[in-house]
Amino acid sequence: MKSFDSVSLKLWIEQNDLTGARIQKIQQPTRRDLIFLIRKNGETKKLYININPQYYHICFMSKENEKKRHIEIPFKPPMFCMLLRKYLENAVISKINQPQYERIIEFYIETYNELSEKIYLCLAVELMGKHSNIILYNYDTNIILGCAHNVGSEKSRERELAGTLPYIYPPNPPKQWYVSKDTFANDKSSDVNSIIDSYFAQVICEDKLYNLREKYKQIVSKKLKKEKASYSKMQYKLEKEYDCDKYRLWGDLIMANLYNRKDYSSFVKVYDYENEKEIKIELDNTKTLKDNANIFYKLYAKGKNTVNKLTELTNTAKIEIDYLEQVLYFLDLASNIDEIKMIASEMEQEKATKDNKKSFEPEEFELDGGRVWVGKNNRQNDYIVSKLSKDEDYWFHTKDCPGSHVLLRSDNPSDSLVLKCAKLAKEYSKASESSKVSVIYTKRKYLKKPPKANLGYVIYKNEREILV
Repeated sequence: MKSFDSVSLKLWIEQNDLTGARIQKIQQPTRRDLIFLIRKNGETKKLYININPQYYHICFMSKENEKKRHIEIPFKPPMFCMLLRKYLENAVISKINQPQYERIIEFYIETYNELSEKIYLCLAVELMGKHSNIILYNYDTNIILGCAHNVGSEKSRERELAGTLPYIYPPNPPKQWYVSKDTFANDKSSDVNSIIDSYFAQVICEDKLYNLREKYKQIVSKKLKKEKASYSKMQYKLEKEYDCDKYRLWGDLIMANLYNRKDYSSFVKVYDYENEKEIKIELDNTKTLKDNANIFYKLYAKGKNTVNKLTELTNTAKIEIDYLEQVLYFLDLASNIDEIKMIASEMEQEKATKDNKKSFEPEEFELDGGRVWVGKNNRQNDYIVSKLSKDEDYWFHTKDCPGSHVLLRSDNPSDSLVLKCAKLAKEYSKASESSKVSVIYTKRKYLKKPPKANLGYVIYKNEREILV
């Protein structure tokens, strides 16, 4: 990964003259980045400063790369942002300076205090890896007004940074220009700002995508582990309760032998006509044979109710497990942050906003004269089945495997077109790397979404199967 060296900063300053520019607006999306709306010569630009140790840099941000960064402005601005707005909004940048060999850019600013007296402030942006910081101090008194993050004595014995303390340069200043292995300043004929902006926008986008994907994968994996554990316990109980028919049999055998057996016995031996053998039944010797038979009938009834309830719960748990495995697959499939946010909103049962409307629309393309749709998440799968599809359309999905819904709209599709759609269903599934996968397909009219079912869940009939 490229690092922002002092030579790149020097070249950026040379190519971007901000002297005389006015600061119109200040925003702070996170504690580690700031956006300044700068206006000069009738043109307004967004100055972006990032002090994240992984990708510290400064640049003018294009609209395209601003979108790539997925910047979200908080409703309530942080305290440091409020401090900067108080002192710097509508102020003029009088000079820009870079201390020799340092990765520091200083914005000297003319503004006015509460008494309408002209004062000079300096905004020092220190782009130095894990020590990166933004400090606002009074140039006349050299006293710090505020920092993006304070540095106390427990973090640094040599240089503390906080309001009311004097501002000093970092210790051990470099004795030459720092040049990284792959510096942004290699090609001096190009616009270094565009290179820096595009490079870090892509890095930030990929980092946010990875972190967001991992965050929701952990959430889903935790739920999936819990559901699987619950499913296993219920299956174990169900296997035990399936044996409840023996209680009915014992009750019947005792009732059939009431006339030739004694009450208040600890056991009874009877002939089991169903299995054609003599069996010994343990009894409660404080009760009559009839009372013991009634106990067995009650155990049988309780067991049957338990079996019915556990069967219902295990079916529900299996559906939830399939759904969560489907979500995990779509998280891996997601290629951008918007798709992951759609999956997250689906999990939280949020309604779509107009801004996210495109995220609901599945991928669409023409294939051998037919129109094909492929869902990239459960909302899109649900949209395909609920909104887009018609009764005579063909629906494809991998058998017993998480994957996308594939919908084909074509009059009398050829065998080759059906096979291509089946291959698409395999490609957009968790089994995409498998050598052989079963793909089922049927007409839309044979699909049904059960009441209160998860998004994208359907049951089907009259299906055909293709081995891909």
